Amino acid sequence: MRALCYHGVNDLRVETVKDPEILRPGDAIVRVRMSSGCGSDLHLIGGYVPTMQRGDILGHEFLGEVVETGADVKRLSRGDRVIVCSLIGCGHCDYCKRDLWSLCDNSNPNHAMMDALLGDTIAGVDGRLDLTPSRARVPARSRA
Repeated sequence: MRALCYHGVNDLRVETVKDPEILRPGDAIVRVRMSSGCGSDLHLIGGYVPTMQRGDILGHEFLGEVVETGADVKRLSRGDRVIVCSLIGCGHCDYCKRDLWSLCDNSNPNHAMMDALLGDTIAGVDGRLDLTPSRARVPARSRA
């Protein structure tokens, strides 16, 4: 697939990267049809987030089409058009059940890093790979 990749301060490149895979039964793969950078991306591009590494993929808010779903996905089907916001929620914790997605207890596996920086954690955020990971980093050496 093609992706917008970080290569350093003010250095972004569109490159071919490894296709995503279903890792958990609740995952879905979406073919991006339209995407745009947002204001929070400026912190990444400008080098203000020290955890950014060469090869990190940017673009966390987009429109697309579902191309594959995991076994536990019941509300999406192949071909559905979706809007994806940056916050990732598990859909099962108490916060998600109350539509408080940004506080999800389960979608940020690196919550300890956020706890140390901010005194608390937030949900996984697509495109914030180390602090709030929602997908694996695609290292430059594994490019297709």
